[in-house]
Amino acid sequence: MTESRTPTVAAMGRVAVLAGGGSAERPISLKSGGECLRALQALGVAAEHFDPAERPLAELAGFDRAFIALHGRGGEDGVIQGALEALGVPYTGSGVLGSAIGMDKLRSKLVWKGLGLSTPEHRVPASAEALPEVIDALGLPLFVKPVREGSSLGTTRVDDAAALRTAWEAARRYDAEVLVEPCVVGEEYTVAVLDGEALPAIRIEAEGRFYDFEAKYQSEATRMVIPCGLAASEEAALGELALAAFDAIGASGWGRVDVMRDGAGRFWLLEVNTIPGMTDHSLVPAAARARGLDMAALVWRILLTSRRPGEG
Repeated sequence: MTESRTPTVAAMGRVAVLAGGGSAERPISLKSGGECLRALQALGVAAEHFDPAERPLAELAGFDRAFIALHGRGGEDGVIQGALEALGVPYTGSGVLGSAIGMDKLRSKLVWKGLGLSTPEHRVPASAEALPEVIDALGLPLFVKPVREGSSLGTTRVDDAAALRTAWEAARRYDAEVLVEPCVVGEEYTVAVLDGEALPAIRIEAEGRFYDFEAKYQSEATRMVIPCGLAASEEAALGELALAAFDAIGASGWGRVDVMRDGAGRFWLLEVNTIPGMTDHSLVPAAARARGLDMAALVWRILLTSRRPGEG
C-alpha cells in the first residue's frame, strides 16, 4: 500500500538496501542491490548496503525502512518479510503471503486455475518412475522447473523423452518439488507492475532456446522489444491479465508477470516475480524507461510503496 502522503527524501530516514543473501541468486542480487543503492543515494536518500548473509538481521531494527533487492530463497519467499514484520521495519514489495505464493510456481498456478485465469497444465512428478506418465499426459516439448527458484536456474526445455529424466534431476538440485508443464509455442511477454499499474509490456526475443539465465543477465543478443508489437487492445488485455494474476496471489507494491502468447493469440500465465532483477540487463527498468521513468524515479516510486508491518 502506498503511503497516503508523498514524503520528502529526508522523511525516508535511514534505508537499508538488502542485497546478497545466501540463495543461488546471490550474484544477481548484489548487482540489483548495487544499482538500486546508487540510484537512491543519487536522490539524496540515506541508503546503505545491507547483506543478510554477512550481518545479523537484528541490526535492521536500526533502520527506518528496507528496500528489498534480495532474489530467491530467504529474500523473495516471505522469510525476510516476516523478519521485518517482527522488527517493525517498513519494507518494499509484497508482504509475507504474496511473497511466499509468488515464489512458489505450483501454488501460484493453483490459485490462478481456481480463479479461471489461463495457465498451462502441469504435473509434479514425485519420482523418476512417474516421468513417462507426464509425457503421456502433457506431450512434448516440455519445460521442467524447480517449484521455488528464480532466474531460470534449474529450468530446462525438453524436446524428447530421453532428456526428461536428466532435466528432472537437474531441477531437483534446486528444489525437492519439480514442476513440469507444456511448452507454449509462441511469443514471450513480460509486464512490470508498479503500485497497481501495469507498465508497457515487453516482448522478449532470446537467441537461445528460451529466456534462460544467460539470456537474462549475460547475453548481449537478447532483445527487449518496446513497444511490444501488440495492438492497443491486446496490450491492454495483457496488462489486465497481469494485474489480475499479481493481485490473485496477494502480491503488492511492485513486481513482474511473465506470460506466453500462443499461435491462436491466447495469453498463458507462467509466473510472478515479486522482486525482479534491477540490473542493466533487467526488464523492469526497461519498462519503466518506456513509461518515462529513469532508474532514480523508478526506485523512488518503489520506495514509496514501503509497506508498514501489519498491512497484510
